[in-house]
Amino acid sequence: MSAEDDFGLWERELQGTAAEPGEDGSGGRGMVMVAAAVAAGCTALITLGRAPLGAAGLVLCSLILVLWRLGL
Repeated sequence: MSAEDDFGLWERELQGTAAEPGEDGSGGRGMVMVAAAVAAGCTALITLGRAPLGAAGLVLCSLILVLWRLGL
């Protein structure tokens, strides 16, 4: 490899351009964990007799996840 091949890499390092969020793959896994925790909490609310609150939480969580997935 010659010095010309590395120029673009060096230039990006000097400019300090950060990677896009979620490029490393960890952002998606974290979102799934949060969604699973919220869904479990809402299911627990339904089981404990707070069905309207649990159902509203599940609907709201689903709406947020769909909008996030669409990029809005």
